[in-house]
Formats: sequence, structure tokens, C-alpha cells
Amino acid sequence: MNDAAHHHRTAPAANRAPAPHTPAPSAPDTSASEASASAPTPSELFRCGLRMLLGKDIDGWVALCDERAVFEFPFAPEGFPKRLEGRAAVAEYLRDYPEHIDLHAFPHVEIHRTGRPDTIVVEMSATGRIVASGAPYAMDYVVVMTAVGGRITRYRDYWNPLGVPASMDAAKTRTARED
Repeated sequence: MNDAAHHHRTAPAANRAPAPHTPAPSAPDTSASEASASAPTPSELFRCGLRMLLGKDIDGWVALCDERAVFEFPFAPEGFPKRLEGRAAVAEYLRDYPEHIDLHAFPHVEIHRTGRPDTIVVEMSATGRIVASGAPYAMDYVVVMTAVGGRITRYRDYWNPLGVPASMDAAKTRTARED
């Protein structure tokens, strides 16, 4: 599924200045078929999330998640969670992200459709700087995301644990010990 009909390059859109924050849609009070017809596609939802991350709008990004969203990090090192369940857990996990990593751009974003219309696979890279040291930050990611009704319901993030900034590693290890 790697031909042009099945993936999209989205780096230019992801690097634009973030759009003014608009809250994620509230829970629909219409029928499921009406809600899915007006809900953003998984690709649109993902691109919106990238703009929010660049704008450091963590609350807005978390609002894109379903209340029962499941996040998985198969390569997470010791001290980092391998699985988060629920929007509140995602919010807590991401709460201090901008204090550790100052994202500047997503120079490569390639979104692949799958055999399921609610699921995409994304290859991307992020660049920025590590706040504590000022050192450059560069990370490659592969994400498998499922969205239903305009909300992220499952997010599997295959990030490289060897690229974890020391400041973030220490913060997450402290948090894990406090729990």
C-alpha cells in the first residue's frame, strides 16, 4: 500500500503556524452515521494534532482523544509507561512535554491508509531543541492511529527510546517512582 493512492505527504501542512485553537468537537448528540459523516478523517485529525503540538497546545491535543483512548508505546524504556488508558492518563503523561522538548517542525510526515478506514500508519520525524540543555532534538516515529467519531481511540507510538532527552528521562523516572 505504498503507491500514491494510499499515502499522503503532509510535511508542508504540518509545519505551518498552528491554527487558532478550536476545541475538539463535543460528544455528538446525533446518530452514529450522522456523526461519522461530519467527523474529521483520521488523517485530518492527525494533522490537526501536529499543529497543536507545534503550538504547544497540549490540552487541545488531548481533547482530540476519546475518553477511553488507549495509547501504547511498545519500545518504551524502563521508567516510561508502555500503555496508557483513558484521556486523563494521556493528559498526565503529556502535561510537561513542552518543558522538556521545544518542537519546531515535522519535516517529514507521510500518512498511509490501511485496509480499515478508521486507521492510519504515519511515518514522521520531529525536530526542535531540548529545553534543559538547548541541544538539538530529532526523533523519528512510526504511529498507528485509530480514530472513531472524530476522536483518537487508539494510538501506538513506535518511537526510539535511545533518543529520549536526559531531562525528560529523569522527569519520567521520578514520576514513575512517585506512583
